[in-house]
Parts: sequence; structure tokens; C-alpha cells
Amino acid sequence: QVQLVESGGGLVQPGGSLELSCAASGFTLDYVIGWFRQVPGKERETVSCISSRDGSTYYSEFAKNRGTISRDNAKNTMYLRMDSLKPEDTAVYYCAAKYLAVSGTGVDDLCPYPFAMDYWGKGTLVTVSS
Repeated sequence: QVQLVESGGGLVQPGGSLELSCAASGFTLDYVIGWFRQVPGKERETVSCISSRDGSTYYSEFAKNRGTISRDNAKNTMYLRMDSLKPEDTAVYYCAAKYLAVSGTGVDDLCPYPFAMDYWGKGTLVTVSS
């Protein structure tokens, strides 16, 4: 049974940084795991993803120069750090994942599409405000 639990949300001042963690369990095959965010009333969007197979990463345009996704295999935990936060970064941030095919698609093929993810955490709210 796959389980994803996010932590690290809270209040951050504009210009500051967010640091989120996702504790993962129950995976039996290679998978793509990443962060997605949603503002109430708006569509969910991708932030960043990482592959358990080879560590390859994907970043959305807004996160390319500000975000860093990483993993700690020993702790079964995935992390996101994003710098230079703006009020528009305020959202519920979700951890989500999808199994990779034995010899099929990779992180670039799956991460751009939130609807492609099969497993989701409950989310953690990040509020960027002074």
C-alpha cells in the first residue's frame, strides 16, 4: 500500500525559502515522485519531480531557477527547496507519485501532467506573506 505524507508547510516571508518533505512507503517498483501545488479555484500544477530509477529530475519553468528537488533513499524521503518565494507561490503543496513502466516512460514524460499521478498525499499549506 503506497502512502505519501507531506510536512514542512507554514508561513514564509516574501523572498524567503520553503523546505518541504515527503515520507514515502509501500513502493515495490521504480517510480516518479514529485511536488504539485494548487490554489483554490485554480488547476493543479507541477512544481518538480525526481525518478527513483536514476535520480533524473524535472522542473517546471517557474521552478527551474528557484527549486531544488532531492531524495534520501535511506530515509525514504523526498525533499523540495524553493527560494525567492513570492505571494503567488502561496498554495497547497502535494506529494504525488506514479510507477514507471519496466522499460517505458521517464520523469519528463510524466511529471508535466498532474493527472498522470496515481498516488497523492493530503497536502501541506504554504503561505507566502509578510
